[in-house]
Amino acid sequence: MTDVAPEAETLTDEAILARFLRTKNQPTGSQTLGFRMVAVSQAEKSVEVAFDAKAELLLNPMKQIQGGYLCAMLDEAMSVACMVASGMTHVAPTLEMKTSFLRPAMPGTIKGIGKVVKWGRSIAFTEGELYDPDGRLLAKATGTALPTPFKSYKS
Repeated sequence: MTDVAPEAETLTDEAILARFLRTKNQPTGSQTLGFRMVAVSQAEKSVEVAFDAKAELLLNPMKQIQGGYLCAMLDEAMSVACMVASGMTHVAPTLEMKTSFLRPAMPGTIKGIGKVVKWGRSIAFTEGELYDPDGRLLAKATGTALPTPFKSYKS
């Protein structure tokens, strides 16, 4: 296994961010979570994302964001980090994921950080974290994903 993503046409971080921001093909799951790309770093194999957690969609009976949605947010951040680490040449379906919940998450903006810790030929190791607007860590996850080439990135 190597720590380097596959060779591809070089896209700048700014170009990748612009593609995410102008896309008209955002998956419905991402839409439900209120996903928005904030920053991209190919050098660090990481992304910063934001989620607009809507009370009418994501709450449990205690008026907190249901844990399954937090897992989906972490999964999204880690998966998008894989796309960025690959230079937008691969998707990376999640093989497994372990999540720790540290405090309740409330509706509103949630910051997500996704990172590829190691990119290999057949597996990627990822980490994700979610933060509330005050910068408090809400949940974190580690995961493994299957790097899978795709033909083109539709914007």
